[in-house]
Amino acid sequence: MTGPRYDGGELLIEAFDDLGVDVIFCSSGSEWAPAWEAIARRQADEVPTPRYLDLTHETVAVAMATGYGLVTRRVQAVLLHATPGLLQGAMAVHGALLAGVGMVVTSSESTTYGDGPGQDPGGQWYRNLSIVGGTHPVAQPWTKWSSQAASVATLYEFVKRAGELAGRPPTGPVYLNLPLEVLLEDAERPAKPKKVVARGRRVSVPEDVAAVADILAAARNPVIVTETAGREAGGFEALTALAEDLGIAVVEPTSTVCANISKSSPAYIGNDVDAVMDEADVILLVNARAPFYPPSKRPAKATMVVVDEVPQRPHIVYQVLNADVYLEGALPETLAALRDAALERTDAALIAERKAAAREAHDVFTAQTEALERKALAVAGRIDPIALSVKLRDIVRAENATVVDETITHGRLVQRHIGWERPDGFFYVQGGLGQGIAVALGVKLAVKDGFVLFTIGDGAFLYNPIVQSLLAAKEFGLPVLIVIYNNKKYLSMKMNHLRFYPQGAAVTTGNHLGVDLSAQPALSAFAAPFDMYHAEVDDPAELDRVLAEAVAAVKGGVTAVLNVAVSR
Repeated sequence: MTGPRYDGGELLIEAFDDLGVDVIFCSSGSEWAPAWEAIARRQADEVPTPRYLDLTHETVAVAMATGYGLVTRRVQAVLLHATPGLLQGAMAVHGALLAGVGMVVTSSESTTYGDGPGQDPGGQWYRNLSIVGGTHPVAQPWTKWSSQAASVATLYEFVKRAGELAGRPPTGPVYLNLPLEVLLEDAERPAKPKKVVARGRRVSVPEDVAAVADILAAARNPVIVTETAGREAGGFEALTALAEDLGIAVVEPTSTVCANISKSSPAYIGNDVDAVMDEADVILLVNARAPFYPPSKRPAKATMVVVDEVPQRPHIVYQVLNADVYLEGALPETLAALRDAALERTDAALIAERKAAAREAHDVFTAQTEALERKALAVAGRIDPIALSVKLRDIVRAENATVVDETITHGRLVQRHIGWERPDGFFYVQGGLGQGIAVALGVKLAVKDGFVLFTIGDGAFLYNPIVQSLLAAKEFGLPVLIVIYNNKKYLSMKMNHLRFYPQGAAVTTGNHLGVDLSAQPALSAFAAPFDMYHAEVDDPAELDRVLAEAVAAVKGGVTAVLNVAVSR
């Protein structure tokens, strides 16, 4: 290596490399000089090194890692600054936990405060960066695992262990406190550096699969409810094969957060769980974390089969699955085994009957959707949000785009009328609002030349670190199409107020607090300093032209921000 030293910074980068990390997402802090020096030395010596991205906000760093991890399904590496940076990025780290994205999040503290041997860490640690008890207890409630590497002797293996923990089901972020003095300390190269191997796959035992296959073979009206089957590599395809070959209807509730089955599949029957739950005789909850609300709601007569590698999500505080049978194992393999076993046991005439029923329900849902769209497109003088969604669906189909969504009141419309047809075609941003632009940028980083559409409401857009996100989009060449569904209000706030106080003072006086966003600036203008395409549109007659210009800009390598005034 160039230069005289090999230290904790080198160990950190070597451990990331051995974990298979190919991008390091950093929101800079003074503790990362050892990591920066290690990367610079490696680059000078032309040693293969993960790509390094400097991001100017902690939420941007973590959320980009989330988006990148959603597509690649690899463990990510994030560098934050001390406790303040960790706290600033906390919402996005929690979002990664909910999204099931494995990542190693790191930051530092000081252990000597300038009074110990070795290099001076700097007075900022003594004066205002440290926190009583250290940084790792801070992260514990919203990460999968949190610890400290207190010695350079254990640093390398600590980082690798953290990455392996992050990548095991249920996948999620882990936090590692790396004291600055540990990073600065001289070190020996690992005696036998070794790449981390892929995790082993757990498969349900044949007798468990056979028991569920017997249940399915006798079912006349089985239904699959799924939220995250598509998060597993091969899960989309395995779920589709199980449903279509056995004639099992599939419902993706509004809590769905990724693409699980094509909207055009004859097995797909919509998102209304309540409409089918009391008529089904078997319900398969396939990677469905929280399928019913209220949680204790139970179908009238259905046998409840839970298919999930980790059914009881440790990060969910209260979870009611009402399982009669569990089938636990790696999802694609388990669904494939269940399909084969059920096909052997199920009468062909029954399968044909179930297929016909599912197809009929699919056609009814499709016809209802088309009727809603015709009505919305006929609205004069205003842009109905359904009409906007239909226009965006045309773009998604033409460009084979990936959709990232951070809308709230329009979320159901985005899912129903934009939809998805392929694996990894849709991701909903998890956790608190304000991460979505960066998640979309991370997705774009992963799909490379693929087209990315990001949909968001005006309230959620204002929660985002807009300037820092757009800076990252420009600096790293990550063009995305950002479309704001703008009704100039926090409509979800008003809806919840009305739920609790339908005849309250707010209704009688018209004084709805926490709702009005009419003072907002022209939101698309945030893109202007970055020389990005930007437009405000409230006329339906202008929508097609503006969308076409925006798509052309994105395909030409420039992010486009469209602020669309919707009627509701």
